[in-house]
Amino acid sequence: MLLGTVLVLLLFSAAPASAHAALRSTDPDDGSVVRQAPRSVTLTFTESVGLLDDSFRVFGPDQRRLHTGEATHADGRSDTARVGLPGKLAQGTYTVAWRVVSADSHPVSGAFSFSVGKRSATTTQIDTGPDEDPLTGGLYDAARYLAYLAAALLVGAAAFALLCRPADRSPLRRPLVTAWWTLLGSTVVLLLLRAPYEAGAGPAAAFDASALGRTLAGRPGMALLARLAVLLLTAVFLVWLSRSRDRRDHREPVALAAGTALAVGLALTWAAAEHASAGIQVPLAMTSSVLHLLATGVWLGGLVALLLTLRRSSGEDLTEVVPRFSRIAFASVTVLVVTGVYQSWRGLGSVSALSGTSYGRLLLAKLVAVTALVLAAGYSRRWTARLAAPVTARAVAVRERVAQPVGAPPPPEATAEPGTPDAEEPEAPAPEPGGGDGNGDVRRRGLRRSVLVEVAVAAVVLLITTLLTTTLPGRAQAEAARQAPVGALPPTTLVTVPFDTGTDTVTGRGTVQVTVDPARVGENGVQAVVYGSDKGLIVVPELRVTFTLPARKVGPIDAELTDAGGYWSTNSVNLPLPGTWTMKTTVRVSDVDQVTVSKQVRIVS
Repeated sequence: MLLGTVLVLLLFSAAPASAHAALRSTDPDDGSVVRQAPRSVTLTFTESVGLLDDSFRVFGPDQRRLHTGEATHADGRSDTARVGLPGKLAQGTYTVAWRVVSADSHPVSGAFSFSVGKRSATTTQIDTGPDEDPLTGGLYDAARYLAYLAAALLVGAAAFALLCRPADRSPLRRPLVTAWWTLLGSTVVLLLLRAPYEAGAGPAAAFDASALGRTLAGRPGMALLARLAVLLLTAVFLVWLSRSRDRRDHREPVALAAGTALAVGLALTWAAAEHASAGIQVPLAMTSSVLHLLATGVWLGGLVALLLTLRRSSGEDLTEVVPRFSRIAFASVTVLVVTGVYQSWRGLGSVSALSGTSYGRLLLAKLVAVTALVLAAGYSRRWTARLAAPVTARAVAVRERVAQPVGAPPPPEATAEPGTPDAEEPEAPAPEPGGGDGNGDVRRRGLRRSVLVEVAVAAVVLLITTLLTTTLPGRAQAEAARQAPVGALPPTTLVTVPFDTGTDTVTGRGTVQVTVDPARVGENGVQAVVYGSDKGLIVVPELRVTFTLPARKVGPIDAELTDAGGYWSTNSVNLPLPGTWTMKTTVRVSDVDQVTVSKQVRIVS
């Protein structure tokens, strides 16, 4: 069936198909030294973002948190975040931790620093808090993917009942009820956990009434409320459908129309609040997402319905039901291929991103798993053809009765002794359920096993997809890099170098924090601060930093640091070429104890 391909593309919709918001620039610049204290901090992103009550946390040179104003959008632009600072700021280094919610509903966070007047010589690494609470994140992700699976089963089982028309629908009642309750429960959990998930707080924060109120006012919360409303209407539809089985013929068109409308509404609750709602070509992306989700449900949920029907059915109607599902599944594959390719292009952006980004490399791993899935799907197609073969055989065996000429003797097979029960017409033998050749049960078991293998391999693909959901798509990563201002600093300007001279003293172990400013070709400033094993500032007899570019055989270039009273510094290190430089830091804590540690530093043009 080519049906394995469906699951690949199916999971594209569960995976990022558009973009998380990426930080484009900061004002003040990351790592910069400003003469006058700024009145506010402004962040600019690659797409619109939502703000939280605690979107900004600003720490001063004394490591204490500053009292700041409420976070707002700068100049009414939804792709910015701004917070006001106190009127008087002391000299030194300030750290800004931020957290916002991207338009595709995923929270993003980070931190940067700037200095007023001069950098702090005694600044230590400030704990800006975790990006997210692990328990909240795990529960939220589990509920989200449980909702995906329940929606697929609900849509697929209902579509199987209406489109494939099995004679006995009783095997589908339990999966329909289970899927409905599972989707209802997971949606409620997502609604309660939305506020702590956005804020990076623990699950206990779900019981904060004010936080829940803010969730209901936001787009993700409104989408979840809409999902609950659609589920209530779906319950009414399922009850009506179960009671109308005796009048199926004239009610089926109405049931199909109502079921399709409910399925579209359900899919829209995902498309309107997640990846399709952000990035490029939003209307087309949302349409593609809805079609992708519906095709996913029709096939994946229908596959489960087929397994249950194969297990519980007497087999008399399988030779009609299975080919119908095969045709419907092929149509779903076509939709999934078209929408999946589009969503992949939208998330990846370029072929080079396949190997050049984490998103692309995960996608390659996923394609390897999909290859195994396609091979497993080939066996399902063979068993489907064998199960449908008796229908064709019986159709060929039926012969149209031809009128005999007047006076002609009857054909031998119609001749019978007078008075016998079959004197008028012989009765054909009843076909054996599911095959007529004695192998119906074997064929059903073979199809069940092959479909179960597909589901098992699909679980591996789903595991890889869960990693993709938290990975910045290649297009967003490229856009953030392309649109970054010239003065923006790469993330490797602040390098923490651990050292251990092998002694047991406090000064024999510690870290050196080295700042390379602006980490670009040409003149750079280098500042270094040494901390002991107790995290306190220590004084060492000598600190030396050199730079080497092995790829171009340049260096070593000695930074020639001088002791500036508590920290080591220089403003005249010329790094003439871009690339990944090896920075060797030598720390001497006594006349005989010293150690050299190497770190990589990226220098851009």
